[in-house]
Amino acid sequence: MAGLGVSLLPACLAAPVHAQAPGGPPPTVTVAKPVVREIVERDSYTGRFDPVEIVEVRARVTGYLDKIAFQDGANVKKGDLLFVIDRRPYKAALDQAQATLVSAKARLNFTQTDLERAQTLSRSGNISEQVTDQRRQASQTAQADVDNAEAALRQAQLNYDFTEVRSPISGRISRRLVTEGNIVITDQTQLTTIVSLDPIYFGFTVDERSFLKYQGSLGIGMGASQQGKGVPILIALTGEDKPTRKGTLDFVDNRVDNQTGTVLLRATVENPDSFIKPGLFGIVSLPATKPFQGVLLPDEAVSANQDKRIVYVIAEDGTASAKEVKLGPKVDGYRVIRDGLKGDETVVINGLTRVRPGAKVTPETKTLPPTRS
Repeated sequence: MAGLGVSLLPACLAAPVHAQAPGGPPPTVTVAKPVVREIVERDSYTGRFDPVEIVEVRARVTGYLDKIAFQDGANVKKGDLLFVIDRRPYKAALDQAQATLVSAKARLNFTQTDLERAQTLSRSGNISEQVTDQRRQASQTAQADVDNAEAALRQAQLNYDFTEVRSPISGRISRRLVTEGNIVITDQTQLTTIVSLDPIYFGFTVDERSFLKYQGSLGIGMGASQQGKGVPILIALTGEDKPTRKGTLDFVDNRVDNQTGTVLLRATVENPDSFIKPGLFGIVSLPATKPFQGVLLPDEAVSANQDKRIVYVIAEDGTASAKEVKLGPKVDGYRVIRDGLKGDETVVINGLTRVRPGAKVTPETKTLPPTRS
């Protein structure tokens, strides 16, 4: 019994499950012509959104916070009033500076009149040159006092204006970091932050090998006039199945990072509904090639033979033959066939288990749509 078992085992393994019965018709398979059309291969990278403008709003004068004029998380425009610092001390300093200027101008007028009188008397010899020089010096000193008073007035006016903290950019404001009644310090106390939302940046890094490929195929980073500008990209947010948000590559860093071996690229993305927030992650779809005529097949049409990938081509008489192919990425639901097919062949797309090289099949022809969901 042991010998019988050994002799039967190879026979069982050799019999294919879907083998054609002796004298029966050839097995039926579904065949189709590959989709041949202009395509662009794309690569995907993970990146993060950043604001085009971001400002840390800080106090520019010291004083007690008197008023907060915005709602946390609101949209603000450039120039909108945000905070008011107690203005009374700075109003008093402004009034004092104005009075000092008036006094300095009065002294200047007097010294100028006195100088003109001395110059008239000096021409007739009724006053010495020394007295004339002293009055000229007094007039020049008075002019310097006026200049100093005007500078002090401008500084006092600036400090008074700085008591009203206004938005330097348009965007969305964060929460208030200081409440009314607290003292704020010049250039130290951070009051809030503001970020712009439309447009918004999307930054991502690519490896050195891919970057060199993009330089050759798309000219990314080739020269100061190009810098990758104008290359369209698509972005999908977390949870989105397909990239739909459009952007344009506008910046390529000037060096490869020594530690990571990557290059930073950045795109500008329109965000009119402010749906995208700075800090969100996204997956960018970047064109990796120029447009070319591609041969496309569904993944089901490709089978593996050890480390090779093959497809079955059906001749006019129904005979199947295996052809080795080189695969590329997926485009619009199809697999790119980079090498091995011209695009006019009839290929088995369903029923691969019923196909044997050199055997005949009964083909049922199907037309593949230009794209697959």
